[in-house]
Amino acid sequence: MTDKTATDAAADRPGRRLSDGALQARAEKAARVREQLMVSAAHVVGEHGYRDASVQRITADAGLAQGTFYLYFASRQALFDELLPHFGLAMLEQVRLRSEGVHGFFKLEEIGMKAVVEYLHENPWFWRLLNEAEVEAPLAWQRHHDEVTRRYISFLKRARAAGDLTGYSVPELATLAQLLVAARDYIYRTHLTAHGRGKKVPAALLKTYRKFIENGLGPRSTNPPKG
Repeated sequence: MTDKTATDAAADRPGRRLSDGALQARAEKAARVREQLMVSAAHVVGEHGYRDASVQRITADAGLAQGTFYLYFASRQALFDELLPHFGLAMLEQVRLRSEGVHGFFKLEEIGMKAVVEYLHENPWFWRLLNEAEVEAPLAWQRHHDEVTRRYISFLKRARAAGDLTGYSVPELATLAQLLVAARDYIYRTHLTAHGRGKKVPAALLKTYRKFIENGLGPRSTNPPKG
């Protein structure tokens, strides 16, 4: 037994307290393995769909033993219930980073649309992950949908407070958020069907979207609704 092996074995004996460094290293390794399982699951769902995303396929993609899976997730469904919200937050973070330092509702909305499309372009598996989740992982779909809507409403409220969207009252912003989310989804869905997975949306399409929201959401009344 090498000195290192002896040290590791001693550290793992019952009643033996691990050092703070060893505990941190163990936690970091666990986080990496868990993340790898999530990434592999996303890729497998993207290729085969939820129903055929078996534990065997997921762990094979991750390069791990099947038994390792159950150290991190109680079941395949337990993983699926976390998958979409996890990568949905990654998409929302990309939108946030692209929007830093930018001002003005219409510019921010254009950048947000482009950031979402780019995330889908870079991660084509996300589209199937999202679209099948409503049936195969409804808890995950609802969590993702609620988070996207919550953030969109907050964004619209800030825009209204800054003097944009003066033609809409605060109670109307939730519906407006739903319409804008649906527009993004539909644009990418139709583009994906017409041009194939992984193709970037043309600049002309984004320009048309910007024109549409400016004409449809721009100021139309000098007497904005109260509330």
